[in-house]
Amino acid sequence: MALKNAQYDSIMKSYERTRDYNRELSENRRRAIYEALPDYARLDASVAELSVSIAKQMLSGDEAASQRLKGLLQDISVQKKELLAANGYPADYLDPIYECRDCRDTGYIETPDGLREKCHCFRNQEISLLYEQSNIRDMLSTENFSTLSYQYYQGEDLERFQKAVDICKNFVQNFKHDYHNLFFYGTVGTGKSFLSGCVANELLHRGCTAIYFSSQGLFETLARYSFEEKSKEALYNFYDDLYNSDLVIIDDLGTELTNSFVTSQLFSCLNERHLRKKATIISTNLSLEELHNRYSDRIFSRIINQFELCKLTGPDIRMLKKRNMSF
Repeated sequence: MALKNAQYDSIMKSYERTRDYNRELSENRRRAIYEALPDYARLDASVAELSVSIAKQMLSGDEAASQRLKGLLQDISVQKKELLAANGYPADYLDPIYECRDCRDTGYIETPDGLREKCHCFRNQEISLLYEQSNIRDMLSTENFSTLSYQYYQGEDLERFQKAVDICKNFVQNFKHDYHNLFFYGTVGTGKSFLSGCVANELLHRGCTAIYFSSQGLFETLARYSFEEKSKEALYNFYDDLYNSDLVIIDDLGTELTNSFVTSQLFSCLNERHLRKKATIISTNLSLEELHNRYSDRIFSRIINQFELCKLTGPDIRMLKKRNMSF
């Protein structure tokens, strides 16, 4: 599934608005600094004067002029940063402001071989539009490590949850150089989806791409594209995103209507992502025995051998929260 022209234009206009906003913010900061620190304004003015002077020397044949200019500009840059720091401002306070430093809010980056490709921030906006990722956006607004609480767990349940949190934090910390998968299973409402959201939130902030699917939604989408003749191109593009996104979350595995099509598609997803060393997180209320009975031996073997298993137990936290709110 590819972006429609209107969707593409909407994303590019959002980048334009971001650039305009940050330019204005930068200019406001600069004006305030000039007013508060006249010496800084003088240093800035000296850069233009030096550049003109050195340019004249270069035109007259002075071959060392360019190198002198470079050294002088470096000295001025150091003085400016020291002046800001001495007056309580961050040294980078007047550096250009970007929401995404990788693409500088253009949506595109240049590859090592000189090609132009979509930045991770563009891909996440694209994914959000194409796959209706409102669920994960809503989830991330409230479910992240900063809102994590241990108050609903006790004893062995608490130990399991603490261990799972540590595993998640290590997963995030080592994500870019250590291929890893997570499998959360256990009783209803014990924090499996919450921890998936915590991981996704951290990785999105670190510039990774992530797609969230409920198990039912994933296989319904695959079935729709697979059995509609006009959707072959959309299916190809969907597979490309499903197999190559940095992180795929499959939530509530087992809630879908399981059949041979679902089993085949799930195995293909797990296998292809494993071959590409792309991380997957699966959550389910099924026990390992139920998982084995419902899906093929190949799928069960993949999960047991290629995923780190995190069992969560305890009371249904969602029900406890609702009960507490009613008092």
